[in-house]
Amino acid sequence: MLEKPNLQDKVIINCLQNAYSLCAVQIAFLPLGADLHTAIYRIVTQDRWNYFVKLRSGDFNEISVEPPKFLSDQGIKNVITPLVTNAGQLWANMDPFKLILYPFIYGQDGYQIGFTQQNWRDFGRALKSIHTIAIPIALRRRIQHEEFSPFWREIVKRFLRQAESDDFNDQVTKKLVAFLRVKKGLILGLISLAEKRAQTLKTRSQEYILCHSDIHAGNILIDANGELFIVDWDNPIIAPKERDLMFIGGGQGFSGYSIHEEETLFYEGYGQTQIDLVALAYYRYERIIQDIAIFCEHVFLCSGSGEDRKQSLRYLKSHFLPNRALEIAFKADPAQQEK
Repeated sequence: MLEKPNLQDKVIINCLQNAYSLCAVQIAFLPLGADLHTAIYRIVTQDRWNYFVKLRSGDFNEISVEPPKFLSDQGIKNVITPLVTNAGQLWANMDPFKLILYPFIYGQDGYQIGFTQQNWRDFGRALKSIHTIAIPIALRRRIQHEEFSPFWREIVKRFLRQAESDDFNDQVTKKLVAFLRVKKGLILGLISLAEKRAQTLKTRSQEYILCHSDIHAGNILIDANGELFIVDWDNPIIAPKERDLMFIGGGQGFSGYSIHEEETLFYEGYGQTQIDLVALAYYRYERIIQDIAIFCEHVFLCSGSGEDRKQSLRYLKSHFLPNRALEIAFKADPAQQEK
């Protein structure tokens, strides 16, 4: 989130002391990310160590912190694991938040800097190591499994109906409503394509693996030494590998290279693999639909006219720009190419 939550810093400082025995002497809110349920802070302790604090409100599933801990314990150095509390948990309770503590990485994400060729190869190797690791059955059973659910599609349909039927007062909502009315036909077509691909994929026998599910440019950090780290494991899922591979060449915030160059460099690290183009198309469609749903929720359901709501509107509109996510998804869908 871009706006600091209504929370006194001393509450966070007390939680860190009680749960981690850390004495924070500096604390700073970092206006990062599009998730209105997540607030980020940087703290400096009395002994001058820096940490990254993530506050999560709303629904919290502990499975969001267990996979990175497991992967790190297996020697995958590109995953940052949450630090353990004095009680042995990977998070601390700080009602109404869960507090998750990480070591601070001095680096920039993929939105801030362009990947080098080596970064792309390292990204490929890191993701392949995650995709090919054996997950213990007990952990695997607790992670969400792909069901090709219509959940996000139905939410978007509801917001499209709302945009047609209601009157709105604030300027951010008015702008969103006007945009949805203009793009309604295109969005409904997108939903129809996703539904058709989902029905096809439900009938296929595929290998299901651990996927990050949100591995866009903003969730990859590059430190000063060029080391790459995959962060933000809020929604891990057991799914076909295309759930993650859709981000490569998919217009998801990476810059500096063409789609073909992104894919070539990434797969030099990842290795040869057979891509299910129907699955790739489905996940690219579904990702755009999910973003539309989430950004509509931010604008329609959150009060005020702050920067978070304005940012959500900008992000939603950006998918429809030339050579961005929606156009790329259409062009890469083999069924669309045949028309």
